Amino acid sequence: MSTFEIIGGQPLKGELTPQGAKNEALQILCATLLTEEKVTIHNIPNILDVNKLIELLSNLGVSVSQESKNSYTFEAKDIQLEYLNSAEFARKGSSLRGSIMIIGPLLARFGKGYIPRPGGDKIGRRRLDTHFIGFEKLGAKFHFNPGENFYRVEADQLKGAYMLLDEASVTGTANIIMAAVLAQGTTTIYNAACEPYIQQLCRMLIRMGAKISGIGSNLLEIKGVSSLTGCEHRILPDMIEIGSFIGLAAMTRSEITIKDVAFKELGMIPDAFRRLGIKIELHGDDIFIPKQDKYQIETFIDGSILTIADAPWPGLTPDLLSVFLVVATQAKGSVLIHQKMFESRLFFTDKLIDMGAQIILCDPHRATVIGLNQEQRLRATTMVSPDIRAGVALLIAALSADGTSTIHNIDQIDRGYENIDLRLNAIGANIKRINL
Repeated sequence: MSTFEIIGGQPLKGELTPQGAKNEALQILCATLLTEEKVTIHNIPNILDVNKLIELLSNLGVSVSQESKNSYTFEAKDIQLEYLNSAEFARKGSSLRGSIMIIGPLLARFGKGYIPRPGGDKIGRRRLDTHFIGFEKLGAKFHFNPGENFYRVEADQLKGAYMLLDEASVTGTANIIMAAVLAQGTTTIYNAACEPYIQQLCRMLIRMGAKISGIGSNLLEIKGVSSLTGCEHRILPDMIEIGSFIGLAAMTRSEITIKDVAFKELGMIPDAFRRLGIKIELHGDDIFIPKQDKYQIETFIDGSILTIADAPWPGLTPDLLSVFLVVATQAKGSVLIHQKMFESRLFFTDKLIDMGAQIILCDPHRATVIGLNQEQRLRATTMVSPDIRAGVALLIAALSADGTSTIHNIDQIDRGYENIDLRLNAIGANIKRINL
């Protein structure tokens, strides 16, 4: 387990280029199982979760070749399905939540898909019902062994069906899409997630020969085909990392340029930061955050306290609420942060309170932040990163605080952010990695 030692209180200045999108990469990598032909993927982030999934695919029999720093070719020609019954697969699959998305492609192509109950962040219940109900709608039989914590789905031939998803699950939608592209007949998915990650997956599958309409909406129609071919695909820049950098610039009173952000794919993220009073300038496809000594939170039109809440796309992504909460601690004014999706994601606020932030944790889903207006810096402290997004939020807080802070369990941060210490040190941060 590794640790960050951070000397905070210094403004940063320079350029940052976002990594490839973690959440898109996990879907795209699983989609390589749908064909025996070569699939080349560019802009793959070098992070723990993605590297674990690449290793898992390789163990499953996928031929993996690294073409350059962030580009790989995958050839799923000789899949070893017996690996799914191994103790090694049970161990590796359970440590990575993204592994759930290998089931759809395996079920579509080979008629069976097994996975141990996947792990991931400890942020509350993250049920998988949407995935398996969707597979059952397509004709698969579902089995769960509570003793082994193992999920199994099997089908002789998947058949297209109409389904209304009980929730607009991003990974659930992706998994069902990948199963449906090789099913017989037409599949209609209503209440589908429509995040840019899902749109990217659909466009990649179309290049492979799939027939999908309704991309970008919550109503998808998929006409099954008999087989798919290889293709080439480039992953979008990571919108969560872009939002994290915006928040970092505001909290540390820094002047930062974020390069090549694919601005049109960011949805309401920039406007949500603007509502906190943060100035954002668009230069071509770069975001420039000028140095601000202070920023003021808007109110609603009637003067009531602003609420920032997560919602299915095109609403605000829940993965950034931890960053919004931290940024609000130094704003002028107050805001209610409402995390609707996960009931444990706001529990990291006790660390911020220890640092001097004024936060009222109303319940597991809501926190009211009373901003300090940059008049009182946060205090340095010792913390433990509970999950990826809270971890980077605590890192931002530490970089803005006076003194030396320590963050333990930074493997959680490494799961989602590529060489974050080296990249931030290059623009003036003082982060020391200690490998224990």
